[in-house]
Amino acid sequence: MDSADIRNRFLKFFEKNGHTIVPSASLIADDPTLLLVPAGMVPFKPYFLGEQTPPWKRATSVQKCVRTPDIDEVGKTTRHATFFQMAGNFSFGDYFKAGAIPLAWELLTSAVADGGYGFDGDRLWVTVYQDDDEAIDIWHRSVGVPLDRIQRRGLADNYWHMGVPGPGGPCSEIYFDRGPEYGKEGGPVADEDRYLEVWNLVFMQSELSEVRTKVDFDIHNDLPAKNIDTGLGCERMAAILQGVENIYEIDTTRKILDRATELTGVKYGQDERRDVSLRVIADHSRTAAMLIGDGVTPGNEGRGYVLRRIMRRVTRNMRILGGPETNMRELIDATIAAMSPQYPELLTEASRIHAVAEAEEAAFLRTLRAGTTILDTAVADTKKAGSTKLSGEQAFTLHDTYGFPIDLTLEMAAEQGIEVDRDAFTRLMAEQRARGKADAKAKKTGHVDVSVYRDALAAAGSPVDFLGYTEVVSEASVLGLISGGTPVPAASEGDEVEVVLNRTPFYAEGGGQLADQGVIVTANGARIAVHDVQSPLTGLIVHRARVIAGQVTVGEAVRAEVDVARRGAISRSHTATHLVHKGLREALGETAAQAGSENSAGRFRFDFSSPTAVPSSVLHDVEDRVNQVLIEDHPVVAELMSQEEAKRSGAIAMFGEKYGDTVRVVSVGDYSRELCGGTHVARSGQLGLIKLLGESSIGAGVRRVEALVGTDAYRFLAREHVLVSQLADTFKARPEELPDRIAGVLARLKEVEKELEGVRAGAVLAAAGELAANPADVNGVAYVGTRLPDETKADDLRKLVLDVRGRLGESRPSVVVAVAAANGRPALVIATNEAGRARGLKAGALVKVAAGVLGGGGGGKDDVAQGGGQDASKIDDALAAVAKAVADTAG
Repeated sequence: MDSADIRNRFLKFFEKNGHTIVPSASLIADDPTLLLVPAGMVPFKPYFLGEQTPPWKRATSVQKCVRTPDIDEVGKTTRHATFFQMAGNFSFGDYFKAGAIPLAWELLTSAVADGGYGFDGDRLWVTVYQDDDEAIDIWHRSVGVPLDRIQRRGLADNYWHMGVPGPGGPCSEIYFDRGPEYGKEGGPVADEDRYLEVWNLVFMQSELSEVRTKVDFDIHNDLPAKNIDTGLGCERMAAILQGVENIYEIDTTRKILDRATELTGVKYGQDERRDVSLRVIADHSRTAAMLIGDGVTPGNEGRGYVLRRIMRRVTRNMRILGGPETNMRELIDATIAAMSPQYPELLTEASRIHAVAEAEEAAFLRTLRAGTTILDTAVADTKKAGSTKLSGEQAFTLHDTYGFPIDLTLEMAAEQGIEVDRDAFTRLMAEQRARGKADAKAKKTGHVDVSVYRDALAAAGSPVDFLGYTEVVSEASVLGLISGGTPVPAASEGDEVEVVLNRTPFYAEGGGQLADQGVIVTANGARIAVHDVQSPLTGLIVHRARVIAGQVTVGEAVRAEVDVARRGAISRSHTATHLVHKGLREALGETAAQAGSENSAGRFRFDFSSPTAVPSSVLHDVEDRVNQVLIEDHPVVAELMSQEEAKRSGAIAMFGEKYGDTVRVVSVGDYSRELCGGTHVARSGQLGLIKLLGESSIGAGVRRVEALVGTDAYRFLAREHVLVSQLADTFKARPEELPDRIAGVLARLKEVEKELEGVRAGAVLAAAGELAANPADVNGVAYVGTRLPDETKADDLRKLVLDVRGRLGESRPSVVVAVAAANGRPALVIATNEAGRARGLKAGALVKVAAGVLGGGGGGKDDVAQGGGQDASKIDDALAAVAKAVADTAG
């Protein structure tokens, strides 16, 4: 039974039993506590918590998931994977244990011909939470499972939660006995390699407020209703039904693994270490393709870093196996071929996925070359210092600054007989992760416990009514005030406070559009200045503000007033973003998909997928086209429709955005049509003017265009006009002649600079004869120490030192030192001859003496070395220190 059939059987079975099939949500989590979707129930979390009313009582889905905490175990065990598909059935206050347990048993044990999976019921075992007698009774009395195949387990095994605050509850797991050849008897409590988990039934009944570990958490209260959340891992099910040893050998992943064996020439199944690398390659290639397909781009933070790390592990393992330098195209092709029967959108997005993956691969290969050099230097310095351990700080710098993987650092250091302080590195990584996790939550939640917002939403009784599409001023009442993360009854002048209204015209930041600003005014004259608006939970809008006069209390009637000028400028930017997006797609093709944006007052930035820089001529054409749309003054219309209707209309959906069954489509005439929840102008002519400032790279395969809109664009062009006029007057030329005139002047300047450099170098080298003729005698050593004119180049310093050393000859020991300051920072070069080195005078040691005085560092070989420092005022002291070191060594 192939993976696509396993998936389809699950969905059809539950559809037949009254469940609505819900398509998989994006891997990008719509949750401030998560980067990526790690479980099948995540898209349903608001329904379990009672924050939203589910549109169905019963649902079923096969959700794409990515989980990376155990990434180092991938390939080493039979059950760890970064990407997996979780099939689940869900009940929202409908059926509970007595309904979920028989359904699961029926699907597992029904004959294949009847749409089931065909399991032998006598080989299935069940575990339940330690005190869940009700579940045991249903399994035994209703389903017929013998009591000796039902086992009780504790929190670590049979209580489920997401690892963050949210829903949770006891669970019951179903295991398949693979037989005595896989391990000892005794059920799942005895051996989980022999007894393989196939399905987890979670009886969702509690809301967790604080989760510290798997077994250490606080239960806030009962959920509004008892719910069912089950999870059947499609990959694990495929491994059992296809009779293979592990999830890497099932029909989908095996195709990628086989392609890796072809590329490397390594046969699978002959060497365990190589097998682990092949499994990592297969798993991670699949994960990378699925993440890129959902709009994730490689980066140094958040989910972008997850993708980058996964892709770099692919490249590293291909390198270990001796594969070709570039291989991402072939591995992504294999992934798309394996997964597109279940996710046909991979075919339509193939060119974009390739562009992003190959650009990241190229960037990492450059990193490998640079990082290898840096690591070799660090290892050499470690050995020179007499140590056998590379510091955790150096390993962390390689990882954090240069993107050099720690496992590669460990491997290459070990090859040179050096270990790495892994504990220090781990501590630094943990500190960085803690900072990143806090920062990710801060924007939406302001470091406030999410449960405070849940309580505010519950007190509201219904979602906050957003009026901003049609109104910029509205009457409202204060539902809640939050100060310092705590609900308060009132706030006075000077207080920073978060205000929850029952209705508001203020737009909360989202979809790339910045939040509105403005004021909230009470009937008694109190004024609250709103500086930010966020939606920490679906249905809740929070105004972050400062009370600038009077006092505001919960329950008061207020008037909410948006800063109209700022809103108008932001709306113009948002509409302009849609037009530029369409223009870029026309010019570059459909692969120029949006990868992010920010719409602020009078200007915007737009990120999009492109493997190469966009020529200025193309940007000019895009700018011309979108400004023509402004002249045509098309109406801008927002319509609500189903997702299917939106797709048929040609509307563009943004990667990573979460859309409901009903979506809002914004159209600019017949030119542009996108799914969008932001605010816009009424007609395209209201934008006035769009000026593209240029484009640049912000990551592998991602470019950024920045632009000005309306009066900001006009002011920019006015300033440009004044500047061009001034240049025309200076050069006595017409504006169109300026490029050639300026290019000519620059060419002449370069020639003069080259001549000056030659004169300067000649003057420096001319001093060689005089310096060599009058060396100081320091305990029998010919010593030359000199300070050269400021701004002397390091290359000229080196030439002079070597010239003087050559003139001094080998008749007696000699040391030559030259120092100069450039841009206020000293640089020095020291050389010794063979006779000097025989007396123990080594340039590398002497340069460190001088550099130490100068407040810097340096190094090199025994015959010639160079260094630098921070304090040019200490140059004479540095020369004296070298002379003393020569005297001490030679004496």
